[in-house]
Amino acid sequence: MPHCACCEGHAFCIELVPIFSSLSSDEKKEIAEITTSRSFEKGETVYRAGDTGGILFVIHTGRVKLFRLNAGGKEQVIRLAGPGEFIGELSLFSSLPLTDNAVATEKTSMCILQGERLKELMAKYPSIAFKVLDELSRRLENAENRIEDISLSSVTNRVASALLEFSGGGREILLPMTKGDLASQLGMTQETLSRKLSALQEEGLIRLKGRRKIIIENKEELEKLIMD
Repeated sequence: MPHCACCEGHAFCIELVPIFSSLSSDEKKEIAEITTSRSFEKGETVYRAGDTGGILFVIHTGRVKLFRLNAGGKEQVIRLAGPGEFIGELSLFSSLPLTDNAVATEKTSMCILQGERLKELMAKYPSIAFKVLDELSRRLENAENRIEDISLSSVTNRVASALLEFSGGGREILLPMTKGDLASQLGMTQETLSRKLSALQEEGLIRLKGRRKIIIENKEELEKLIMD
């Protein structure tokens, strides 16, 4: 298995992840001892739905797209995971195979923790288990909110909400995913997303620059669209 120099000693990955932040140096060393490193090229599969799990993947650099495929092969993007985030965690608590697909959207380095040994450390340090549960609760809430938005919110509302979320309070947005992936995550076609972005630009609310850069020209009016 290839190793990445940036994960030397695996300490960097451990430091990045909030679930390990409260551990002492010695405790983090124990985590590092059950960790290996691996790098993935852009477009490389990390795991597929149906694979046997039991591994926690911690992203050190790069990004990974999590998605599912319906019976017709249409892709539904679940989320995009970046540095400091972990994936594959549900398989730690279930004997069922993985249900999502994970693909690197850019060159990505990860630290990989073996599930059985990690669960032993969870029993030894309950704070790790509690933080994992806290993170899973947040993800469940986000997923429920996303389902509610897709079911009840208009296309305009969903697009405006996503732009404001990506902006982080600023004016410039560099989309962390392709417009096709964003459209999938928002529950619409790429054509619908493109038409709505063009309409918002014509109304003077945003300005499109290149494939992924967007400038918010009128934040107040964009916020009003969420309330409609």
